[in-house]
Amino acid sequence: MNVPLLDVNAQNHPIAGELREAFDRVLETGRFIMGEEVEAFEAELAEFVGAKHAIGVSSGTDAILLALMALGIGPGDEVICPSFTFFATAGCIARTGATPVFCDCHPDTFNIDFASAEECISDKTKAIIPVHLFGQSVDMDVCNAFAEKHGLKVIEDTAQSLGAQYHGKSCGAMSDFGTYSFFPSKNLGGLGDGGLVVTQNDDLAEVAIKLRNHGMHPRYYHQMVGGNFRLDALQAALLRVKFNHYADYTRQRQENAAYYKERLADVQSFVLPIEQEGYTHIWNQFTLRVKDGRRDALKEHLMSNNIGCEVYYPVPMHHQQCFAHLSSDSRTSLSVTDQLAGEVLSIPVYPELETEQQDAVIAALKSF
Repeated sequence: MNVPLLDVNAQNHPIAGELREAFDRVLETGRFIMGEEVEAFEAELAEFVGAKHAIGVSSGTDAILLALMALGIGPGDEVICPSFTFFATAGCIARTGATPVFCDCHPDTFNIDFASAEECISDKTKAIIPVHLFGQSVDMDVCNAFAEKHGLKVIEDTAQSLGAQYHGKSCGAMSDFGTYSFFPSKNLGGLGDGGLVVTQNDDLAEVAIKLRNHGMHPRYYHQMVGGNFRLDALQAALLRVKFNHYADYTRQRQENAAYYKERLADVQSFVLPIEQEGYTHIWNQFTLRVKDGRRDALKEHLMSNNIGCEVYYPVPMHHQQCFAHLSSDSRTSLSVTDQLAGEVLSIPVYPELETEQQDAVIAALKSF
């Protein structure tokens, strides 16, 4: 049986009629950049995550970049982020002219280790970007206490965790800025790129809104240099359709994860991901840790059985060629990150998985 890691058509095709109606609605308006669809989407997402302001943008990457720009991060500044993350987290820091400083993560949750982050502090540190990785929240009480102690701004990288919660509070809405991605592989995946920035701060929202559109306000008057970070009306309309189904998508992912955990609990060759008490995990990825240097062998075994799988992430930020010049300034051990890069393997958990497909994944894992 063929089981892909992700099947976007399994999600999009059943609602094709709704998506086409949204397309026709935008086509009739002739308003393709920003406009009513974007404003409605922003209002719906702001209510969902409990944020005062939601600002639709062109991608999850641009969301992080916009948040950094709005906070005035630039040359001479340092921003702490985990090394075990997708490239955009660190890449956006570098694009502002600031320096990313990499810290380690916890082996059980894959999320940022604040004891390691403590060792990264300098008089140049201006902000920290905790990443809610794979769909589970960072400990935001510890994060915000850490930021307050050191006078730092906080940008939550929530690209993978829209709707995940920390003791009842939504990821992304517990700091200066939260940033989200609607890349097609995300839990709320668009039909192209898209992103969102949220904040509770009126002044930061005003700056971010201006920066989103070349720093322009009013029209043709530029108080600052921004970028073209606008969200297309069509993407907003399509995302609104899918957002109406988002509660079901999340429930199905959680049920799939629970099924794996029940059926694989007795397997000793790998470590199952955990769901912390008081946290709502939305399972963007179901990521195993494979013991004894056998990860690549397991990956090959699964692929030979037509089971989709992927390594997120094989090369941590501190080993990327573009950041090689930062290696001499490492201030903390990144041993857990290095360990995880050699152990992690993600298996299919998308909402539309059939029980027979999950059973095929489980059988392949048990036969390894």
